[in-house]
Amino acid sequence: MDISYEHYRIFYHVARYKNLTTAAKVLHNDQPNLSRIIRLMEHAFGCPLLIRSNRGITLTPEGERLYAHVKIAVEQLQAAEEELQMVAGLHQGMLTVGASESALRLLLLPVLGRFKASHPHIRIRIRNHLTAQAMASVQQGTVDLAVVVSPADIPKPLKSYPLMDFHDILIGSKDLAALADHPLSLQEFSRYPLICLGEATTTYQCYDAFYRAHGTLLKPELEAATTDQVLTMVQHGLGSGFIPEIFARSALAAGEVCQLRLEEELPRRQIILLEDKERPLSVTAGALKDMLVQYAGEEH
Repeated sequence: MDISYEHYRIFYHVARYKNLTTAAKVLHNDQPNLSRIIRLMEHAFGCPLLIRSNRGITLTPEGERLYAHVKIAVEQLQAAEEELQMVAGLHQGMLTVGASESALRLLLLPVLGRFKASHPHIRIRIRNHLTAQAMASVQQGTVDLAVVVSPADIPKPLKSYPLMDFHDILIGSKDLAALADHPLSLQEFSRYPLICLGEATTTYQCYDAFYRAHGTLLKPELEAATTDQVLTMVQHGLGSGFIPEIFARSALAAGEVCQLRLEEELPRRQIILLEDKERPLSVTAGALKDMLVQYAGEEH
């Protein structure tokens, strides 16, 4: 039976208001056209749907049955249209982002501040991940996109977008301040206790490759769960560690740690955005992606 959604929508409004004039105004249509559509539907179903009288319109038993089903369908579709319009206009929605610790603090948090100011009704969930976990979450679709630190091997179908460069520095406790006067070779520095993040982190893998490239092995004496813990351990004289320069500024200014220098140039670090090219981004995720790219371009 070939009855279009528009015909059902007209029947819904006529049956709801039980008045052709009112239904025509709501639909921005005219009464003769509405009457014609109702007649076509009655012909298609082979039974009357409405009874017209001076007192208005009454539904027949068949019309009541049809209206009970059409009401659910039309109102559900209207709700879906309104919801999608709200989401498309960024007036509501949910966004889930995976982020590694450094990427979160160096880039994502300031951008989320802007994003929430512009789109206060969007709910945001942050999943704190190691880079490898973040990549897996994007692939599995449990996060919309991820912001992580490279270098990292990006598996297909993920695509990465470079956002900003940053550099680490080597910090030591106050007891090592005398070493800050001249650069050390990596071989010389290897004699001092090192604090590092765990082996599963991109930071560990980065410095493991760095040490190997210069003929030595990365052998941390202490393992930390976060960059903040590395800094705290250094402040307590437990060793030295590599952390992003911005994280150490306050402690350096307060004289709580000192900056050590190596003869070898430290590896380049970069924050990247990850998305699954086989899974289209939602409107909200696309808006955050655009803001991340814009912010990175402004600042760096």
